[in-house]
Amino acid sequence: MLFGLQFNRCSRIEIEENSSTSTFSSPLLPLLLLGSIVLSPGVEAVQVADGTVYFDRPPTLVSASTTFDGVRDWNSTYFFTLDLPEDAGESLRQISIVQHERLDPNLRYRLDDSYSFEGTRRNRGENIALGNVAHDEDTQTVTITFEPPVEPETTLTVALRPIRNPIFSGVYLFGVTAYPDGDRAYGQFLGFGRLHFYSSDRFGWW
Repeated sequence: MLFGLQFNRCSRIEIEENSSTSTFSSPLLPLLLLGSIVLSPGVEAVQVADGTVYFDRPPTLVSASTTFDGVRDWNSTYFFTLDLPEDAGESLRQISIVQHERLDPNLRYRLDDSYSFEGTRRNRGENIALGNVAHDEDTQTVTITFEPPVEPETTLTVALRPIRNPIFSGVYLFGVTAYPDGDRAYGQFLGFGRLHFYSSDRFGWW
């Protein structure tokens, strides 16, 4: 018994970022300051009294890649692969992808050409239906909603189609956040997808 609340299990969350994994306690302790916490029988998801839903074990960001890595290249596709574990506790409703530090503030996407599928870029499975796909140009945030939500124990890949690649060479970081299904969902940051774009003179020509 802790502050008048009784827990049947102590949840922990793992975040895997590429090859490194760090583990830390789930946000149960800070939530004690906000009110009661509900752990539904047979369900691993955490829900606080105000209805906010958390993953018990969030997805992991497996990889990020692009079909063309030259600056200003057209017809590129950016792939972001996630793994939603069996013990996630909730379905995956939405992800957001943010260009870190907005190195190219004019990066735009063909939102209607976005798509998703089970599996990885090299091992593609069934298509996954998307709902709304939106881009906030001020924050360089793309929000992808799955309709219906993706069930646990699924590896999935989201494909974004930029109008063109960034105009400056260098490493671009795209932060990925996942949201469980629910009216009040807590976004879990999964890490950064790393895309490297090169200038044409890397080969000694313009």
